[in-house]
Formats: sequence, C-alpha cells, structure tokens
Amino acid sequence: MRLQCPGCLQVLADLSSADLDGFSNVGDSRIAVPCDKDLHRSEGFARLVLSGSAQGTRVVDIFQRSPIRLMFPGIRGAPIAEAVVVNTGGGIAGGDRLAFAVTALPNASAAVTSQAAERVYRALSEPALIETRLKVCKAAKLAWLPQETIVFNGGRMRRNTEIDICAGAELLALEWLVLGRAAHGEEMVSGEIADGWQVRLDGRLIWADRFRATDEVFPRLRSQALLSDFKAIGTLIYFGPDVEARVQFLRDLAPQLQCHCVATAISGLLIARFAARAAAELKAGLREILLQFERTPVQGPFRLPKMWSC
Repeated sequence: MRLQCPGCLQVLADLSSADLDGFSNVGDSRIAVPCDKDLHRSEGFARLVLSGSAQGTRVVDIFQRSPIRLMFPGIRGAPIAEAVVVNTGGGIAGGDRLAFAVTALPNASAAVTSQAAERVYRALSEPALIETRLKVCKAAKLAWLPQETIVFNGGRMRRNTEIDICAGAELLALEWLVLGRAAHGEEMVSGEIADGWQVRLDGRLIWADRFRATDEVFPRLRSQALLSDFKAIGTLIYFGPDVEARVQFLRDLAPQLQCHCVATAISGLLIARFAARAAAELKAGLREILLQFERTPVQGPFRLPKMWSC
C-alpha cells in the first residue's frame, strides 16, 4: 500500500527548481566561470513511512532516488527496528541536493541512522542543499541518529531539519558537525555552513535554531567567544515524557563524558549541546549517552544504533 505524501514530495520539487545558468555577464561578453552548476550533481531523495502493527513496526511506504538508498539490517520478516540511510555517491559536493522524509505513524517505533560519516567536499561556488523532514504521530516513537557530517575546508552546505510532533509522540533527534579531521591536522578556514532546526508541536512552532558560518566568519571561529579550539559540535533534542528528568540525567552524566555537554528544557523539549576538540571525543560522549538511554526502563528505539559499531 502506498500513501500519498504531498509534503514529502514537495521537498523534491522545491530542491529541483534551480537556475542552471553557469555564466556571468562582464561588460558585453559572456565569460564562462567555473561553477558547480556546470558539473554533474546529485539529486537524491528518500521517503519512508512506518506504522505499528501487532507484529511490530512495518514499512507502509518507501521511495528512493539515487544516490540515496534505505537499508533495513536484520532478519528477513522480522519487525523493523533500524533503518540505515546510504549515500552511494560517496559524499556530498557543491550543488548536490539531498532530501529525506520520515513519518512514524501511530504505534511505530524505529531508529534511523546512516551507514557512515557523511562528507561534504570543497565546492567551487554552490552550496549543497540537505533537507530533512520528520513527522511523529501520536503513540509513535522515532529516533533520528545519523553519524557525523564532516565538512572539509572550502565545503559549502545548507542543511535544514524540520520536525512535526504530535502530542503523545516521542522523539530523539541528533545532528553533529566536524569541521575538518583533527587527526589529519585539517583546518577549515573558508566555506559555508548553515544548519537550521524547526520543531512544531501539533502545528505550532515551539523551537527554532540556526548555526551559520561563512568565509568571513571562519577565521574568527577560533576566538574564545565562539568555538575556541573545538572542531566537533552537535545538537540533540528529545520530546516525550519526563523531559525534566532527562535534562537532569544529562547534567549528572556530563562530567563523565569526553566532550563538553550542556542541557536545558524549552517548550517541553530537551535541548543538549555538545562540543569537542576531535570527532572521536564527541562520538565517545554520544555513545555513552545513548547507552545510558538504552538502560532506562522506557522501551523504544532510543539506543546506540548498530551501525555506529561497524
């Protein structure tokens, strides 16, 4: 059975509309300017709709457009516990457009993660556009837990995460960035990153956030007032029962983590921020948090994804 999902389909339509003129006017002549638009670029899309049943969580609707693929590791015929997003393109380049839409219908319970760390390579001029839309219906549980996004020097990325939650739903969502690989001595001194969140509860906006850094900003990011010497940063949000208890849980756990962690509650949301000098330190901290979530009495998909250990 396939469900019509106009909102999800609109993501692809919005991302597909672009001016493909790769030239600029100088005087009366047209001079070719190197541009990402002149090169072959990816336009990938994935839509996943999950529903609960007496046998567990099942796929109701799925759509995939290369280079994005969805995999479901596990035993054939068993209920869905974890979905894995795979980018067969091997990374993201300037001008790429990728969109993801995940809907958890009532009584669905699943985690969505990525096969490996995503990489955003140096762009000539155009940013890559990444759209993520999550919808969690009443009595559904969804965990959005991708691995890190590594942005190389000169990389350009505009990412937006839109989340619609219904009262009675439960959600855990994470996004984290690595600004160059510390183990390789990489520094990000130019590029563009715009990373935004919007969260709505029953259609009402309850939280919005945006991190933005451009060519002019990167040389100043290492100041004490900004990122200092931190190269890995992340945001984790949680909506569900006992939010205040979850906030206190993170605050109590924070001194034991290899990364810096602060947590607060806003409009019924738990919002946690993370920062570390290297991706490995941040990943170790996130792993510990997810392992602790897994040990709580509350059942659900809020645990360390199997792909994080591969």
